Amino acid sequence: MPVVLELKNISKTYPGVKALDDVDLTLYQGEIHALLGENGAGKSTLVKVMTGAQRKDEGIGQVLFNNQSYDFKTPAEAQLAGISTVYQEVNLLPNLTVAQNLFLGHEPRKYGLIDYKNMLVQSEQLLSRFKLSIDVNAQLSSFSVAVQQLIAIARGVAMSAQVLVLDEPTASLDADEVQTLFAVLNQLKAEGVAIVFITHFLDQVYQISDRITVLRNGKQVGQFLTSELPQAKLIEAMLGKELQHLTGHQRECESPTNSQEAILSLSNVSAKGSIQSMNLTVGKGQAVGLAGLLGSGRTEVCKAIFGLDQLTQGDITFTNNRLTISQPADAINAGIALCPEDRKTDGIIGPLSIRENIALALQARLGWWRYISKAQQEELAQFYIDKLQIATPDADKPIEQLSGGNQQKVILARWLAIEPMLLILDEPTRGIDIGAHAEILTLIRSLCEEGMSLLVTSSELDELVALANKVVVMRDRHKVTELSGSELTSQHVMQAIAEG
Repeated sequence: MPVVLELKNISKTYPGVKALDDVDLTLYQGEIHALLGENGAGKSTLVKVMTGAQRKDEGIGQVLFNNQSYDFKTPAEAQLAGISTVYQEVNLLPNLTVAQNLFLGHEPRKYGLIDYKNMLVQSEQLLSRFKLSIDVNAQLSSFSVAVQQLIAIARGVAMSAQVLVLDEPTASLDADEVQTLFAVLNQLKAEGVAIVFITHFLDQVYQISDRITVLRNGKQVGQFLTSELPQAKLIEAMLGKELQHLTGHQRECESPTNSQEAILSLSNVSAKGSIQSMNLTVGKGQAVGLAGLLGSGRTEVCKAIFGLDQLTQGDITFTNNRLTISQPADAINAGIALCPEDRKTDGIIGPLSIRENIALALQARLGWWRYISKAQQEELAQFYIDKLQIATPDADKPIEQLSGGNQQKVILARWLAIEPMLLILDEPTRGIDIGAHAEILTLIRSLCEEGMSLLVTSSELDELVALANKVVVMRDRHKVTELSGSELTSQHVMQAIAEG
């Protein structure tokens, strides 16, 4: 098939960060091409350069569309040329009707005016391809997120003449909706449309894609035929490690009492669009790891336990009592703490001081009518500044002025101040320098040795194996297996992820 879109030697530099480094991508007419990589690999940046949302580095690289060189300045320019993008976050207008959203900016016209009757007919015909029988005159906001996502994809299908880019299109869809979408994509493929498919669901990659491009740390690892790339090799390409070169690490975090008493149990727990039939136990004084590729469901398990994602079925038992959590405050009051994956967005409050950030969870637990005085806050903050060796001249420095590693220490201090029985750490060492990385790991090991129960997720398998008493392996938001004892090695974890 002819080449419809070709990116050559694309680089993109942000202040202090090389997001893309000499990346190539070739897209053929009538193919579904999976673009894969872990968080920070450069997938989103490449799509933004491809579609005009970002400009590539000046004087480097080339974007060829139908053998002509283009330098799209806006997504509208790319869309006009025949390249349409549908993002994971629905970016439609909730106050408009379904039909208005589907044809916004390219409404059918008659005598120079919008032909609403024709637009309604075309909208119903378009949505019928997705097996959606809904009132296209209803406001978009009246439908579920999953339906809105299908409508956004339908809009992309209607607008795309030659190239359709789908960024995590199945994240909020159930199994039947995914199969309906795939049927439409195969039909578009037969019509000659080239489709870029970004996802973290490996089974879906092998079900729908013809070829795969893997990015890692802003660089292209390679382009592969899906039929010729074993899943184990795909994971090696994404993580940058070979199975045969991985060796097991001695676990460094052992329960001082080796107690088998469960402090936390998840029984058949599911959350819509999140995790499915999850079973998990964390023993008293035990460190349990959650392993899997990005999108496997690791973070979603943490959110469900902490009350950020609402359960649709199953039970959570904590300290031998059935736990009902409708919001994070319920988890905090029960003795559960969470250090989130994205500390800048979900963890720190940038303009507030170190002192205020540390006192925050304890103040919430006590209630605002039992105010912690400034003197008490200063005493609390200074205790943890000394204990965790937070690099700062004083406790009143705004937390946003600290390095990533020191911000992470402040978040840890915040939760240690409430003396939790279970501490959940979601990617505790992501985005921090080597020195701070080692300090954080040392701190985590000391907490474990003191008898605190820990649930830890990490993309660094060697790190996770070294910390945990057992590791629960996840894939496509399901639990695959549990590894402990002599089976708990990086090699076995990677094999479990690959084999599912």
